[in-house]
Amino acid sequence: MKPIRILFRSISSAFKSVIRNLSLSVASISCIIITLILVAFAVLLSANINNFTSDIEDDLTMVVFVKKETTDEEIEDLKKNIDAVPNIRDVVYKSKVQIKDEMSKEDETYNRIMSEWKEDENPLKPAFIISVDKIEVMGETANTIMNLEHVDIVKYGKNMVESLVDIFDIVKKVTYVAVIALVFVTAFLISNTIKITIYSRKNEIDIMRLVGTSNMVIKLPFLFEGLFLGIIGSILPVIFTIYGYIFLYDKMGGVMFTKIISLINPYDFVFKVSAVLVVIGAVVGMYGSYKAVRRYLKI
Repeated sequence: MKPIRILFRSISSAFKSVIRNLSLSVASISCIIITLILVAFAVLLSANINNFTSDIEDDLTMVVFVKKETTDEEIEDLKKNIDAVPNIRDVVYKSKVQIKDEMSKEDETYNRIMSEWKEDENPLKPAFIISVDKIEVMGETANTIMNLEHVDIVKYGKNMVESLVDIFDIVKKVTYVAVIALVFVTAFLISNTIKITIYSRKNEIDIMRLVGTSNMVIKLPFLFEGLFLGIIGSILPVIFTIYGYIFLYDKMGGVMFTKIISLINPYDFVFKVSAVLVVIGAVVGMYGSYKAVRRYLKI
């Protein structure tokens, strides 16, 4: 029963302290709100970029053209060598006859021209259509394949892929740096709030020490205060995340700017992000409290 009484007393004391130091509490909560909104933005953006990158990896292919004089046996050996290259997910071979038939079906003009070709007049080259696991190292993969015997040309939209990877990488890094900086600022503000609380209760704490109260019992109210500040500060960002993302998803029809960039379906996703925000808020709050307790309480 005693531990339960201590727990409830600590919770009650923490609530009273939040109200008693309202101006500092509001400042800390405001900083938590701003931080968690940015965290939510960073998580939503990063998750959708990863989703978009995954979609590109599924759709983007590399075309490896084989030299005309290559025999069937050499093509078979080349396929084995391509399969052995790192980052290769799937390899499909297409003969020049298959390529001709596909091009003829896609365009009537091509059909009229190619229908007049005899079998030995087909100028097209056989090719391998390759899917990769990671587009970030697609250039390295292309260079490795280019050095294989019997390979003529490797095409994969080099400039577009490299530009996308660079842009996404910059966006992620800038967002993460801003969020980390704000997390530390928030922890500092909460630490100051708890420090003021400690000073205002200095006499009470001294009396508790004299009567033999354990360090943990003295620490608990301050840790709970940081926890409450973090959880209260996460409420608005959670609402912003759930309703904001669902509104954005519905308004944009599930895509961003173009049908190529599809957004993650909000249901389940926004609730997982919200849970992450609450955890971050609670951890940052308790970390700020812990710093204040350790540094200024000296217990």
